[in-house]
Amino acid sequence: VDGVLYDKLAINNGPNSLHGGVKGFNFHVWDANQLDKQTIEFSRLSPDGEEGFPGNLQVKVIFKLTDDNAVDITYCAETDKPTIVNLTNHSYFNLSGAGDPYIGDHLLCIDADYYLPTDDTAIPYGEKSAVEGTPMDFRKLYEVGSRINEPFEQLVYGKGYDHTYILNKKRSGEFSFCAECVSPKTGIVMDVFTTEPGVQLYTANWMTGNFIGKNGKRYPMRAAICLETQHFPDSPNHENYPSVILRPHEKFESHTQFKFSVREK
Repeated sequence: VDGVLYDKLAINNGPNSLHGGVKGFNFHVWDANQLDKQTIEFSRLSPDGEEGFPGNLQVKVIFKLTDDNAVDITYCAETDKPTIVNLTNHSYFNLSGAGDPYIGDHLLCIDADYYLPTDDTAIPYGEKSAVEGTPMDFRKLYEVGSRINEPFEQLVYGKGYDHTYILNKKRSGEFSFCAECVSPKTGIVMDVFTTEPGVQLYTANWMTGNFIGKNGKRYPMRAAICLETQHFPDSPNHENYPSVILRPHEKFESHTQFKFSVREK
């Protein structure tokens, strides 16, 4: 980072380092502070050198349940050394209800003309590609499963969708529409808004049914969908990607909202 070479990060996903390392932020107990009846703030200090990353990083994530049926998430971070920061939410959604085994019937729209193709280890290899004329195109509502098994190289590599979409933005950092997902079974609609430049679409291609959730329900392959608003993977190795370097006296801020409604089936 900024010309300083640090020890290698943990390799925990094929040849890559994923999700912040072996013990990423999702495995830590955070301090919690309930700000009001609808808002909770989680915070923690990631000490200098944790998982190989430089800097004492003070992180806050604020979750608010709004009066218009949204889960509103705000991320903030500050550091005392130049470091890498790319925070997101990796919730798995199935809008048809707990235990529904397949999201292929969900309708999905993503406001993106381009996506980032990956190599066979799911890492973007450089330039963006147009979604037009490919099964990666979700610029209008498509069934998630309607093209997921096509012999398209990118879908073969990922066993489905596991790609970053470059969101259409009028200006960098604007809070704008990202995606819409609809269950035809329940009529539940999830609209996603974000300040982030990209969203990772993941269709739970590596789930096996071994995970047991509430009421003993199991979740097999493609039983859920993730829409992870974020900067682009592997950004430190691509100068043309939006930067994920956070420096002292700067503040990382990000805002994402998952808004829910119901339409007639």
